[in-house]
Amino acid sequence: MAEVRNKQVVLRDYVSGFPKESDMNIVEGTTILKLPQGSNDVLLKNLYLSCDPYMRMLMTKVEGLDVFGTYTPGSPLTGYGVSKVLESGHPDYKKGDLVWGSTKWEEFSLVSPTQILFKIEHTDVPLSYYTGILGMPGMTAYAGFFEVGSPKKGENVFVSAASGAVGQLVGQFAKLTDCYVVGSAGSKEKVDLLKNKLGFDEAFNYKEESDLNATLKRYFPEGIDIYFENVGGKTLDAVLPNMRVLGRIPVCGMVSQYNLTQPEGVTNLANLIFKRIRMQGFIVGEFYHLYPKFLEFVLPHIRERKVVYVEDIAEGLENGPAALVGLYSGRNVGKQVVVVARD
Repeated sequence: MAEVRNKQVVLRDYVSGFPKESDMNIVEGTTILKLPQGSNDVLLKNLYLSCDPYMRMLMTKVEGLDVFGTYTPGSPLTGYGVSKVLESGHPDYKKGDLVWGSTKWEEFSLVSPTQILFKIEHTDVPLSYYTGILGMPGMTAYAGFFEVGSPKKGENVFVSAASGAVGQLVGQFAKLTDCYVVGSAGSKEKVDLLKNKLGFDEAFNYKEESDLNATLKRYFPEGIDIYFENVGGKTLDAVLPNMRVLGRIPVCGMVSQYNLTQPEGVTNLANLIFKRIRMQGFIVGEFYHLYPKFLEFVLPHIRERKVVYVEDIAEGLENGPAALVGLYSGRNVGKQVVVVARD
């Protein structure tokens, strides 16, 4: 079989500070659309790629990130995506299947089925949703809020980075649980989105608040039961004194810290003791066994429009670097998706 072009996004070198588009190169590789004899791998045509904040951590060679697998300069980025099976050596997948899971930032990828790979059974919703609400971010919101956060009806919930891929879902899941929900975001457009489309009770632009501690006291006069942590740093420091006794903090991400050469310190940690707060980090991969249960929960809500999802679409793999870098300045509104091909 003849070779075909395989455009790729590769990491030029390890990154220090804020990533730039120039830290990534678009290269023209080639691939043969045929599996080696006896292979049990799966050959994929990538359709949609997911831009996720954690990818920044993988651009730096840091000890302790082995659980994620840091990137290698000169090689394609890896991440989550939606793909179509072109050929399969594994009995669980056949030609024509649609899948979501781990793939590379390129047009065609050869992946091992031992990686995270889920067959897409429900196609009455947009395929791009499997990079977001029906994929890793959706599972992250579900597991972090329900399994780690242990919400109770009527509790007070605060979500940072609330208009992002995970935060927008946490807020809506909290409303489905009859909680009071406030979100923070970085622009008036995002604040309006949270309040007018995503159903948050209140929202504020953290960039306009000079005293976050006072801001949180204004929105949570009785304190916070659950803080869904996406940003860390100054926001976490302001939240801790405003937590209620026996509050919970699921730690999903700390995007404000990823690009700093010297992370910010947190001074109010003693509140964890005084208020018996449970602050727990989690990795979504530990909860993928709940994926069928998650689909049973979320699909009816999507179909009945009780849960909505906002996407920010970038067309073309060549626009992938700009889309990814834009995450760290808050340029995206909603889940950032890169379209590689529309089937």
